[in-house]
Amino acid sequence: MNGADALISTLVANEVTACFANPGTSEMQFVAALDGVPAMRPVLCLFEGVATGAADGYGRIADKPACTLLHLGPGYGNGVANLHNARRAYTPIVNVVGDHATYHRQYDAPLNSDIATLVKPNSIWVKSADSAAEVASLTAEAVAASYGPPGGPVSLILPADSAWRGGRGRAGDRPEGDASGAVGVGSRRGRQGHQGGQEAGRPARRAGLP
Repeated sequence: MNGADALISTLVANEVTACFANPGTSEMQFVAALDGVPAMRPVLCLFEGVATGAADGYGRIADKPACTLLHLGPGYGNGVANLHNARRAYTPIVNVVGDHATYHRQYDAPLNSDIATLVKPNSIWVKSADSAAEVASLTAEAVAASYGPPGGPVSLILPADSAWRGGRGRAGDRPEGDASGAVGVGSRRGRQGHQGGQEAGRPARRAGLP
């Protein structure tokens, strides 16, 4: 299982089963892995604003997150207006933002950018999976963080080499420690709960377990 397989399997294990995608070359391993997980429904979007708007609408209606697949910092930037709205509405969304391979960042390619800084204003949690071994655990942590409280968009940065390399992490590994993540969001009133009176936060769980 490579990093992309672990990511998608972990999303599905945590009931994230819709992916609104506008991928580029850095995300091709993720796209290839979609074929192996029929439970994940991929929706190709021709513009990032469509992907992020659809994820916001899905989250508000389904009361659970969808994921987006966005191409590097510029791709995220193209969808930022809807992610601003989602953050203000406390809509859970898991943004998967592709990045250059970790060893290629030093060459400052034309689409290279400081993704963590770009996503921070509209993400309540931001982390980068800089090795394939940590993709599964960070994915589970991201899903848990998206529920809050308060809920909102989270951003998992996925370097290309973390997607294509094999890792030791198992799909659905529980997050360790506090899932609130590395981005402080301040005090604000969040979503008051989910359907049926459930608590706003939901724990991430291992694949195949109740």
